[in-house]
Amino acid sequence: MEKNAKIYVAGHRGMVGSAIVRNLQAKGYSNIVTRTHQELDLINQAAVDCFFKQEMPDYVFLAAAKVGGIIANNTYPAQFIRENLVIQTNIIHAAYENNVKRLMFLGSSCIYPRMAPQPMSEECLLTGPLEPTNRPYALAKIAGIEMCWSYNRQYGTKYLAVMPTNLYGPGDNYHPENSHVIPALIRKFHEAKVANAKEVVVWGTGTPKREFLYSEDMADACVFLSNLPDDQYESLLGSDESKSGKFEPPLVNVGVGEDVTIKELAETVKQVVGFAGDIVFDTSKPDGTPRKLMDCSRLSSKGWQAKVVLESGLVTSYTDFLQ
Repeated sequence: MEKNAKIYVAGHRGMVGSAIVRNLQAKGYSNIVTRTHQELDLINQAAVDCFFKQEMPDYVFLAAAKVGGIIANNTYPAQFIRENLVIQTNIIHAAYENNVKRLMFLGSSCIYPRMAPQPMSEECLLTGPLEPTNRPYALAKIAGIEMCWSYNRQYGTKYLAVMPTNLYGPGDNYHPENSHVIPALIRKFHEAKVANAKEVVVWGTGTPKREFLYSEDMADACVFLSNLPDDQYESLLGSDESKSGKFEPPLVNVGVGEDVTIKELAETVKQVVGFAGDIVFDTSKPDGTPRKLMDCSRLSSKGWQAKVVLESGLVTSYTDFLQ
């Protein structure tokens, strides 16, 4: 990406979108276009079309989405599938109509089957049933991957989908019911510490394993991929299965290559926050997918690796929460 290129970051107020903006600015990109939800409703197709015609961005990072944890996904399944489908459809099509050079679509590791072989490679896509607790969200993201793939095949666009593992970091959502596991635990342990509580109750058995990627690392991977030379970038854009005979979606996993149990995570958050009580696991609550570890060999083969270790990232996240 040229330093003076116009770059649109959709979802720039979110945890990943804001990290992408910071990463771009740190690397010398100054022509970054953003819009708040009040300025541009991404569910409004006419408004999105008008915005793209006026701004004509060269590159797009599609980090805007409706996201949340198990409770939010179970409570608002219709909103999760509808809003995500509409947002990504509006932006991907407007990018095509306005000759965007490269578009990066951000998804989630929940696109892979519930019982996918570990670690999960990009080839696991569409090979089995999804985790029921977040299936509407996952199906919307799978549709986004297919849309990028279809536009690449039909129109020769250069749209790439990146699937991060579980993300956390500055700017996370710490809502008591609608947040993901790390911000939920940070809030729980902090409130328990302030109240001098004797215990913190954590959902599930504590045995599922999860991989966690710091949001600033995710942003760095996105900018790294968008900056690859044409030959390397295009090698990631998949192939036309009717011609190649291969299942090769334009898909790249982003992760750290190792995971921890929820029990180990809870103990680490407890230590970082400074809570002195006990951890109790409520085994009547759902665990979700047993394990989700990403195979990131496609990305590492291009020369990128995560830098931030979990405990260090949790310290920064807790500081962010306190602020």
